[in-house]
Amino acid sequence: MVNRVQLLGRLGKDPVLKHFSENNVIAEFSLATTESYRDKEGKWVEVTDWHNVKLPFKSLAERAEKYLKKGSLIYLEGKIKTRSYDDKDGNKRYVTEIVAESLRMLDKKDGSTGGGSYSDNGGGQNYSSQPQQEYAGNDSRPSNNIDDDLPF
Repeated sequence: MVNRVQLLGRLGKDPVLKHFSENNVIAEFSLATTESYRDKEGKWVEVTDWHNVKLPFKSLAERAEKYLKKGSLIYLEGKIKTRSYDDKDGNKRYVTEIVAESLRMLDKKDGSTGGGSYSDNGGGQNYSSQPQQEYAGNDSRPSNNIDDDLPF
C-alpha cells in the first residue's frame, strides 16, 4: 500500500511556525493547486483546490519560514493524513492534511536559475540555509544535483 502525494501550487499564506519544544517545530500553511479543462461547451474552466500542509521537521519548517511567502510557487512530496478531534459542542470533526517530507522552491529570485530543494527525515540536522542548493535528510553536505526534472 502506498500513501504518497505530489503537489505543485502556490502558498495561500505565509508559513506559521508552531513550537512544541526546542526540537519539535512544525510549519503550517495552505497550498492552492489549480486544474484547467474545457467543459462541454468548449470554455476553459479552472478549479482550485486548497490543501492544509504541515512540515513536521525542524530544519524544513525553519527553512520554509525563512524563504517561503504567500504566493510562493512550490513542489512538494509527502503523504495524506486525516485526524479527528471533538469540537466545543462534542461533535467529531475530521481534518485532512498533507504532511510534506520534501519541497522544492520554484520561484526565481534576483535573476537566479531556480529554487532550492529541501528534505528531512526527522534527523534534525542543521543545514546551511542557501536556497539555491538541494539537501537530503541524511546528509548535511549540499548535493550538486539541483536540476532534477519534475514529474509532470
